[in-house]
Amino acid sequence: MSQTAEPNKIAEFEASLDELEQLVARMEGGDMSLDESLQSFERGIALFRSCQGALDAAQLRVKLLRDPAAPETAEDFDPQTP
Repeated sequence: MSQTAEPNKIAEFEASLDELEQLVARMEGGDMSLDESLQSFERGIALFRSCQGALDAAQLRVKLLRDPAAPETAEDFDPQTP
């Protein structure tokens, strides 16, 4: 992966997460019509899936860094473990 692609993916994840948080706040406000709520819910699901995909990719990358020979058996990252 190129060095310029990585910051773009991080920025994309952060932007999606920010948009999702704003969307949830608007929906919790209760001032949306049913149609607006459904559209917002649909957008929220898409944002959630995008964020989840980015997190899954990051987790795989950490596993590859921890055990390149057998990433499927590498333990999940634990910041408490030295």
